[in-house]
Amino acid sequence: MKPDRIDRRIVFVFSLLLWLITAWFLYPLINLDQVDMSNVKPYLYRSLLGLTLLIIFFGKTMFDLIYPWVVGRKLPVMNAVFLTLYALALSGGIVFLLIRLALLFMRNRQGGGLIF
Repeated sequence: MKPDRIDRRIVFVFSLLLWLITAWFLYPLINLDQVDMSNVKPYLYRSLLGLTLLIIFFGKTMFDLIYPWVVGRKLPVMNAVFLTLYALALSGGIVFLLIRLALLFMRNRQGGGLIF
């Protein structure tokens, strides 16, 4: 093994750990009906952190799709197909979570006052 290359297992474990953290951040937003509305600020900030991580994952996926075209390398067809499906799933998840976040914001605004 070359010393300058990172072991793929380390990268896989790190990616899995980031996905678990993202899922933990987004859990209250997915289960919005079970959220205690009297304590909504921590849920809002926690969900925004999770959404930020999802947007970073989406940006990295788009970079992985577009970068081989920029440098003139050929991306394997199956890799491109799976990355495209992954990017579509991420973008759908981001839109879904933004709608849930807007619902959380609107539900909190019914009581009046600012949430920040």
